[in-house]
Amino acid sequence: MSTTHSTQCAIESLAPAAAEDEHIQQQVELIRSLLVTVQHFFGGFGRLFGDVADPRHPIYITYPLPSVLAAGLLMFLLRLGARRQVNLMLRQNQPSSAKFQALFDVETCPHGDTLDETYKRLEVPQVQEVVTGTVESLIRRKVLYPYRLRGRHYLVVIDGTGVLTFPERHCPYCLTVTHNGHTTYYHPVLEAKLVTRDGFVFSLMTEFVENPSQHPTKQDCELKAFYRLAKRIKRRFPRLPICLLLDGLFAGGPTFSICEKYGWKYIIVLQEDDLPFVQEQFNGLLDCLPENHIRFRPADQYKTVQDFDWVNDIEYVDSKNNEHTVSVIRCLETKPDANGELKTTRFKWITNFYVKIINVIELSNQGGRLRWKIENEGFNVQKNGGYALEHIYTHHPLSAKVFYLLLQLAHTLAQLIERGSLFRKAFPAGVGSAKNLAWRLLEAWRNARLSAQQIQHMLSTRVQIRFKPP
Repeated sequence: MSTTHSTQCAIESLAPAAAEDEHIQQQVELIRSLLVTVQHFFGGFGRLFGDVADPRHPIYITYPLPSVLAAGLLMFLLRLGARRQVNLMLRQNQPSSAKFQALFDVETCPHGDTLDETYKRLEVPQVQEVVTGTVESLIRRKVLYPYRLRGRHYLVVIDGTGVLTFPERHCPYCLTVTHNGHTTYYHPVLEAKLVTRDGFVFSLMTEFVENPSQHPTKQDCELKAFYRLAKRIKRRFPRLPICLLLDGLFAGGPTFSICEKYGWKYIIVLQEDDLPFVQEQFNGLLDCLPENHIRFRPADQYKTVQDFDWVNDIEYVDSKNNEHTVSVIRCLETKPDANGELKTTRFKWITNFYVKIINVIELSNQGGRLRWKIENEGFNVQKNGGYALEHIYTHHPLSAKVFYLLLQLAHTLAQLIERGSLFRKAFPAGVGSAKNLAWRLLEAWRNARLSAQQIQHMLSTRVQIRFKPP
């Protein structure tokens, strides 16, 4: 055999080994991105869940509470979709068990039933504080500073969605709806999510919409839940500059009064049938204010044209005789549809910002238009992107709330991992979709063999995690 042929055979024999080494290294980098992100922003799993009180008797505790909550978090982060998958994918797997041993000093991952039995005993407000505290940590670290509206206000979208639906009564707190003689029992939530123009959607606070008893005189609803939620947000963040982005359901005097009382700004969708007196003033004054018009062509959509009109100092008196001064913005956006034909879409908002030619585009495109992110990047991703928001993880009402809040926490963590510099440096070309990232992260968690020393070295090494500027 010639020397050249021998060399070629040696190179070919090394190729599979090199590819395998690269695959292993990628798995290690994925685990590093997960563990270091939690450590960097929130102090690790122990500190993240450290303020949640453990109601269990110490004698009967096998798994410390942070490990039980972390297992639920991983169930959503890795898109397992059900509690039984925790047993199959995480508990009955040696590399996974080794990671739990290194992180929590336990033998393996807790059983899925252990999660349910533990969660039903927890104080839900304490778990809610974990979710809210992660966003507060990002604010204090100035991670979200570049995304503020007008350089000051954090954008908070409040909207509701359905979570659980049952053909029979699930608990005394179910809401009911009857159609064609058939009653459906359901549990919706009202979410306050902090959003940014480049796609971050972080759960800030949750208000569970539920009846106080099995036979209430009036059912709970989104509006009632909004009043409770707004009060909780103000109490938790008394000095945070907030701009609420709301749909037309909330366009009215009670919302205006709450925002005026709390010092909040708001940009609310204004449908043509909402607030007729405000609509009349806007239409009547618009022709008298030709200077309140600007045409704008977005740089990234060269065939799109936006025509903005606005009117300030509109007086509105609500049903309780409270006087409010508001502004109205209208945007007519013209762009080609799928067939190439020009189509014009109308957007209209009511706001307590004083609108000027220098801020109308930002208030509209980087303010009011972002309300849809709670639907697209928020609820839709959580329902159809692998998080299985509408799956019934438990039939216990308190445990169900804990699972829901852990899902919100997992969604926050997934966004930080995917957009953080650790992951982007290790995978400059990305890994495709967010589902692909979850799948590869699950593969890495189940297959990457890391010693306790390696994991501790990851967590003890100082790093910087940065995000792409907006």
